[in-house]
Amino acid sequence: MKRLIAYLTAGYPSVDFSVELIGRLAEVGVDGVELGIPFSDPVADGPVIQEVNKRALEGGFKFRDLLEVTRQTQQLPINRYWMGYFNIFYRLGYSNLAVEARGLGVEGFIIPDLPFEEGGQYRGLFPLIPFVAPTDSRERVHKILEGGEGFVYLVGYAGITGADKQEELGEIIEWIREGTELPVYLGFGVNEKNAKEKGRGVDGVIVGTAFVRELLEEKSPAEQMNRIVEKAKRIKEALNS
Repeated sequence: MKRLIAYLTAGYPSVDFSVELIGRLAEVGVDGVELGIPFSDPVADGPVIQEVNKRALEGGFKFRDLLEVTRQTQQLPINRYWMGYFNIFYRLGYSNLAVEARGLGVEGFIIPDLPFEEGGQYRGLFPLIPFVAPTDSRERVHKILEGGEGFVYLVGYAGITGADKQEELGEIIEWIREGTELPVYLGFGVNEKNAKEKGRGVDGVIVGTAFVRELLEEKSPAEQMNRIVEKAKRIKEALNS
């Protein structure tokens, strides 16, 4: 069974919305959620997620909102990851956040702008999800995966999230399989139209922009949530059809 990880901007448009949405996603078979921590300069994200980050910060997002969403979803049958940029972890203290996250049952940290070479001092404190890009060499892939935890985040193409790009990934997936037994999830550019194709050769996919885009639509929060849940259900069904 291929797995689906959903990216959500934590606490947007409200803590209650995030909590209810995560519960409903769990009900339709979503396996995990990346709780995105709003940041002023999300360099790996495309315009949709950038805009929602901006709105969340303008709306008064505080780190305690992430903690509250995490706390209230602790008993749900769904894996939860904190996704954010390294400035946040550095400013608040990586070790401190590791303690907080462990106590709340978080599965790992996803930090897209923390290079492998600079992340060495943090590995071992808390599961740090390894990133592999299609531009990495076989030697570098194997090095990145030494001591990797959680899953392998395979970046679908060079660039930002939400772009409609396609790269041949067969060789790099083979290199990943040589270096680890961790599951491989493909992120960047996955949506309900291409999920089945993108999911070939990997253990699951990560979907963000396709869900977050619904929060920019001029619809009621209830309708926005329904559309995200229905989209997630269709993607999970397509992955496993």
